[in-house]
Amino acid sequence: MKSLELVNIRKDYGGAVAVAGMSMQIARGELVSLLGPSGCGKTTTLRMVAGFVAPSAGSVLIDGRDVTRLAPYERDTALVFQSYALFPHMTVAQNVGFGLEMRKVGRAEREAQSLEALRRVRLEHLADRYPRQLSGGQQQRVALARGLVLNPAVFLLDEPLSNLDAKLRGEVRSEIRALQQSLELTTLMVTHDQEEALTMSDRLVLMEGGRVRQAGTAQDLYERPADAFVAEFVGRSNVIEGRAEGGGFRTACGTLLPAAAAGAAGGSFYAIRPEKIVLAREDAGEGVGGALREILYLGAQTEYTVMLGQTPVTVIAATPGPDDALAGLRTGDPVRLSWPGASARLLGA
Repeated sequence: MKSLELVNIRKDYGGAVAVAGMSMQIARGELVSLLGPSGCGKTTTLRMVAGFVAPSAGSVLIDGRDVTRLAPYERDTALVFQSYALFPHMTVAQNVGFGLEMRKVGRAEREAQSLEALRRVRLEHLADRYPRQLSGGQQQRVALARGLVLNPAVFLLDEPLSNLDAKLRGEVRSEIRALQQSLELTTLMVTHDQEEALTMSDRLVLMEGGRVRQAGTAQDLYERPADAFVAEFVGRSNVIEGRAEGGGFRTACGTLLPAAAAGAAGGSFYAIRPEKIVLAREDAGEGVGGALREILYLGAQTEYTVMLGQTPVTVIAATPGPDDALAGLRTGDPVRLSWPGASARLLGA
């Protein structure tokens, strides 16, 4: 039996379709992320699962029980909001125990469970402080503890890291994933952050325009994108328009690229990841010739933009040392690009 199942769930707002006939299953202990651009329907889907938005059609099932028409507090779910939503007049412990209080749990048991939830997020020493006395990362962990203390069947995360700075986001991301795995929490998370989704999720569901464009593991979406939209949205990719021709692919600007090993027959887009491309000086003699337009130093890596005719192609490579062949390259230099045919894919729109 699946812990969470959506069956042809749909949401209309007047004539606008926010979510169009979505079906999905999440197994016990699995973390699935809804990923996509703003307005794609991912937050509406999460709120239909939580019970804050009523679906226009379809069903929400938790452990096989139809909860579609139940109120949020009847669903055995816990939602961690993007804004934390902590009560400023309550202490940390009181915030964590609020849900238990609403469930009529006795004071002694409530306090014990709240302290245990705080221990899981390593904040038991801050139980008597108020939210205003905490950092952003600490407030986020309190919000997590408030959900964990309810021991929900389904844990819901709505952009949980968007209010944190980059360094703190990485730390809290690891903590959330470790907690989710150790407690075997069935979790549905909404995010627009690709790195967050790729590193935290067992599976990704990429949405666009209220529909699912592709679902699968991070490796599925990254290595085997279903179309040009997926290739461009998940990670970075050079997506080049043109047509298959003979044993290769002719770009719209006339450059002939090596044949793609896989993808859609007759596809009009050619996709190659920047890190799959080998950059060499022009005298290397192999590959597609181009001109170096831009060099961006990123520390351990360097990003190059190479013009193949009028088509810009991004290459990401390890930053060359002083004795490397690429050392001393300058913008305007002629270069060559090559890559294995198995690394490129022919895609539809």
